[in-house]
Amino acid sequence: MAAGKCMRMLMLSTKARKSPRAAGFSIIELMVILMIAGILMAIGIPSFQSMIQNHRLITATNALFMAVNLTRSEAIHRGVRVDMAPAGDGATWSNGWIIFIDEDNDQRPDTNETMIYSYDKLHRDLRITPSFTDSKVQYIAFNGTGRTRTNANSQTSQSGNWLLEVGKQSRKVVVNFLGRPRICDPDKDASSC
Repeated sequence: MAAGKCMRMLMLSTKARKSPRAAGFSIIELMVILMIAGILMAIGIPSFQSMIQNHRLITATNALFMAVNLTRSEAIHRGVRVDMAPAGDGATWSNGWIIFIDEDNDQRPDTNETMIYSYDKLHRDLRITPSFTDSKVQYIAFNGTGRTRTNANSQTSQSGNWLLEVGKQSRKVVVNFLGRPRICDPDKDASSC
């Protein structure tokens, strides 16, 4: 009887060694899975990059629009001239912008002038091209009534736009002669943008 039990145990252990494995992948299966994952990533990455660029463009456009509105509302609230100008060197809007009370009319914030708001440098992929009636110096100024004005004359309004571009996408922040900003998409509405 003991010999029969030993024989059965030996047969069971031999079957256990010959049975197929229960879990895991072979190298071929793993390579097929990696190849499928690589193909799916190659298809999805360009559309993901486009989505990121679109998000950057919308964020920067909204921030610039908000800054123009803030400049205008601060000018009305304070009853004085308030300027918005490029940060840093004062020539490139991509470096960000600053809003301040320009007491000496030089379109640059001085240490004794009141700083209201500043926005940091934009992502390197974003380009901003300004186009305004007074384009000698990059700025936009509002008087105490909320209308834009040029540096040369407080009664002459300044109108124009900023074109923001990233990749093939673009948006405009347009300021009319009354000082009201709006956002438009030149690709969808070229006639009024």
